[in-house]
Amino acid sequence: MTIEVHTLDDGAWISVNNERRISVSQLWRLATHDFCPCEEADVLVEAFREVGVSYPDIEARIVGECIGCGTDGVTGWVVVGRAIDGEFYSVVPESVHFPG
Repeated sequence: MTIEVHTLDDGAWISVNNERRISVSQLWRLATHDFCPCEEADVLVEAFREVGVSYPDIEARIVGECIGCGTDGVTGWVVVGRAIDGEFYSVVPESVHFPG
């Protein structure tokens, strides 16, 4: 099954199968990252720069700012959801994520 994934509104949303599924203005906690000097970065999402599929994972590069130290930039690839049997399942943004 094919799943269509792209960004909308200048990176404000990730659309899956033409439905807005993940938005900016959320905190994503990143562990084992190179985003900033914090051990775990609490990144306030300002935009999604790129989205891609590494089946079954749906991944994005996040533009944001660490609320702990103020560093801003772009993350590595972060899993934002999974495609299973043609259905999209979002990860929980508040959980700890391990960017690639």
